[in-house]
Amino acid sequence: MPRKKYTTLPLLPLRGLLVFPSMVLHLDVGRERSVQALEKAMMEDNKIFLVAQTESDIEDPTKNDLYQVGTIAHVKQMLKLPNGTFRVLVEGLDRGKIKKIVDDELMTANVETLADVHVEANEEAALMRSLLSQFEEYVQVSSKLTKETLHTVQDIEQPGRLADIITSHLTLKLPVKQQLLETIDLKKRLQQLIFIISNEREVLALEKKIGQRVKKSMEKTQKEYYLREQMRAIQKELGDQDGKTGDVASLKEKIEAAQMPERIEEVALKELTRFEKIPQTSAESSVIRNYIEWLVTLPWTEETEDNLNLNHAECTLNSDHYGLDKVKERILEYLAVQHLTQSLKGPILCLVGPPGVGKTSLAQSIARAINRKFVRISLGGIRDEAEIRGHRRTYIGAMPGRIMQGMKKAGTINPVFLLDEIDKMANDFRGDPSSAMLEVLDPEQNHNFSDHFIEETYDLSKVMFIATANNLQTIPRPLLDRMEIISLAGYTEVEKQYIAKEHLLPKQIKENGLKKGQLQLREDALLKLIRRYTREAGVRGLERQIASLCRKAAKIIISEERKKVVVTEKQLEELLGKPLFRYGMMEEEDQIGAATGLAYTAAGGDTLSIEVSIVPGKGKLTLTGKLGDVMKESAQAAFSYVRSRAEKLKIDPAFHQNNDIHIHVPEGATPKDGPSAGITIATALVSALTNRPVRKEVGMTGEITLRGRVLPIGGLKEKTLSAHRAGITTIIMPKDNEKDLEDIPDSVKKELTFIPVEHLDTVLEHALLGE
Repeated sequence: MPRKKYTTLPLLPLRGLLVFPSMVLHLDVGRERSVQALEKAMMEDNKIFLVAQTESDIEDPTKNDLYQVGTIAHVKQMLKLPNGTFRVLVEGLDRGKIKKIVDDELMTANVETLADVHVEANEEAALMRSLLSQFEEYVQVSSKLTKETLHTVQDIEQPGRLADIITSHLTLKLPVKQQLLETIDLKKRLQQLIFIISNEREVLALEKKIGQRVKKSMEKTQKEYYLREQMRAIQKELGDQDGKTGDVASLKEKIEAAQMPERIEEVALKELTRFEKIPQTSAESSVIRNYIEWLVTLPWTEETEDNLNLNHAECTLNSDHYGLDKVKERILEYLAVQHLTQSLKGPILCLVGPPGVGKTSLAQSIARAINRKFVRISLGGIRDEAEIRGHRRTYIGAMPGRIMQGMKKAGTINPVFLLDEIDKMANDFRGDPSSAMLEVLDPEQNHNFSDHFIEETYDLSKVMFIATANNLQTIPRPLLDRMEIISLAGYTEVEKQYIAKEHLLPKQIKENGLKKGQLQLREDALLKLIRRYTREAGVRGLERQIASLCRKAAKIIISEERKKVVVTEKQLEELLGKPLFRYGMMEEEDQIGAATGLAYTAAGGDTLSIEVSIVPGKGKLTLTGKLGDVMKESAQAAFSYVRSRAEKLKIDPAFHQNNDIHIHVPEGATPKDGPSAGITIATALVSALTNRPVRKEVGMTGEITLRGRVLPIGGLKEKTLSAHRAGITTIIMPKDNEKDLEDIPDSVKKELTFIPVEHLDTVLEHALLGE
């Protein structure tokens, strides 16, 4: 169809609205320029050009603020309203395009009429049929269009008019409608409209589905609310005021505030739902509640920030403990590595040493030094695996194990956790607790520790575990393998004096109600107290004696009204009685058939006198003194060696046939075992057979072979300290143990002579008098 000529028409800008040809609708006009354009149209032929604004909030639009294509309309009616605006009834006639703005003030424009571009009749008919089909389906899912609208549309035969009428009924955004208005190619317009209706239909179907789901959910919520209200009313009638409602709400708040991992929170909420459904009188109800409360109170994310200042840690450790350099060095190494990496799995240390050397208190100092919470559990006497891993919830009175109880007590996921007396665990028919400890103390596994009660895995990888033990022999090998062993030997006399003055005396003065200066302990009295009233590796017995002195002083101050008590060496016996021990356990003179050995016990080192008696008989060998199997075998080995070397040692080769030999170790009530008495037994035996005295100032330790070789032993430091306490000045030891001499304090080392030996001949050379 040929285009029409340009016509000059008044221009009316529309805000958020678009008029299609064949549409009849009311417009409210209020802007002054728009009213002038209307009046101009009414004075001429009632024609006006309606065009939409690109931005609806522009009050005074220019040419650039208008779309170029609009609708030429006929003004059918104009009515002035009481508020000053005009209501206009317009009918769309044709599409038009602005060619030129003639008058900016009156908004008059030259408009070109745009005619539809048709295609083949069959193609148009097919597109119209498809469009009507889509529109019919759209009307079915839409709540805004009625079937009457569909009937009206179905009677239209012109494709352009059909497209415009359907577009006017759709809820589309202005740019989309404008695009359809600007499309004069009927094929394109119909195709676009079919595509738009198809999309809109899918959106409407989805909206309807969501609406139904929301409605269903609301109905379910209302139903639950109604049933809960009924339950509350029933509970009230039964005398149960709040039922479980208050408990459930309280537990839910705790779960939300606990900052659990997502998987744990899901478990807790699931259990809470079960708790809500089960009657309060049911036994299961209290089990579930107990479980939820455990989940809530365990620390899942809360941790303390480590104080990585090495100087602060060193000062704290030194102020609390004197000596113990290896342990302190290990803690400072841990802090240094953590400072560099900012992430480190908690180390697992095992402090091994005799009682009273400060293993437990050292763990507390470590916690203070690195600013962590401290928690301690005692493993002494535990025989049940459930003590570590907890009981299943099916059992009455089920509880989590000691580990989870300790974590709850700590309140953080990175405490210093002390496993006290780990060597005292035992096993019986209830299980093996030491096997349950394997997972706890394995750095590769403990991030997924499983407690039978909690069931869900718990992360222990940030915990710093410190175990204490007196004896490594009773700790199972797999458990020992998972720990870093740090040995704490006993204290020297000098260290004990320092500890007594700086720590024990001030502590006991305070605990016994005395004031500073009311009790003074002279140096000589303190030394006598250490030497004659205690014999131990640690300082626990020393602290008890000091406490006893404080009590005596308190009694004297109160009863005799003295201002202070000064304890001298002479007064010590008056206050504490006769000395309990003889200082210097070595023989008072050189003895034949008696040698001094050095032993290692759970209480530290000790001296051991070994005596040999030779009497006429038939070659019977007797061993007494409650000896263990290993020590008996050492005696047999020493006996066989002496027989094999009889000629060289100038001993009658037939001595074993004509004499009975009795080897005895005094303190017969105390069990003794171990191979390190081998050279001592051999020396005593040779001394008895050759009538050569053993040097009284010599102590010895070492294992012996049948060929007379001397093999290394353990616990040299502890044995050396016991020899020093006993007044021994020369120590014969295996040559292979020379590396252990660096662990011995210099104050002790300078007062002793060490003789490293490889063969028993060398031992006899240094231990026996005469040729």
